[in-house]
Amino acid sequence: MYTQPSHPPEEPEELYEPEYEEMPVAPDDGRRRYRASGNDATFGYLIAIALAIGLTPLLPASADMRYTIIWALMAGFGVLAWLLGGMTRIEQEAPEDLAWGVIFGLIIGAPLLLIGGSVLATSVGLLFRTSIDGSILPMPPGVVLAYVIFAMPLAETLFFRGVLQETRPFWLVAALGTGWSLALFAPMLDIANYPGVGILVGVALVLMNVMYSYVRDRNGLAASWLCQITVNIVLLFIPYLSG
Repeated sequence: MYTQPSHPPEEPEELYEPEYEEMPVAPDDGRRRYRASGNDATFGYLIAIALAIGLTPLLPASADMRYTIIWALMAGFGVLAWLLGGMTRIEQEAPEDLAWGVIFGLIIGAPLLLIGGSVLATSVGLLFRTSIDGSILPMPPGVVLAYVIFAMPLAETLFFRGVLQETRPFWLVAALGTGWSLALFAPMLDIANYPGVGILVGVALVLMNVMYSYVRDRNGLAASWLCQITVNIVLLFIPYLSG
């Protein structure tokens, strides 16, 4: 009996599928980006510098008004960036990170206070003076305390360490912060009559802004905020009271 030889079943031809390179997908960090978010911080920085320079005719009679306007503007940019997603969301911070913020603040503030306490007292006296009853007098201690603990650290931490440092290296943010601080404070200092004041303030501003940005990268935004509050108390409020 003839039987047909069996052949192995033919395997179906595989359909040719072109290989496509998969595009990397950026991790979703839960934040919604808004258009031109990278440019808004630069615009805000330029506006703040322009206000710091443009409001110098108010000095020294209305120094408190000048400080309030500029710090309110910076805080407004920071809050707006947080609301629209251009800034790191605030999270629960580890206690040791917060402690490091205070420690780094003391590392910067304590040596400068010991080395240049008298010069700092003169500097702070020049920075926080305004017109009271028609005379140029020191600002009340309560006003100075509100500035150095609440207004200044909140505005500058949100804007520089919260918004600018989100997309820029810490050394660049430190340089921008130093330039901003000089534009804000230099017009209040009588450098011609107090040359030592200009040198000490310049060195202090560089060290402070570098430290704030470093702490932000190392320990987080809240630690940087506490670092600036600590430095302000040591280098601004204590010399102000002693002067």
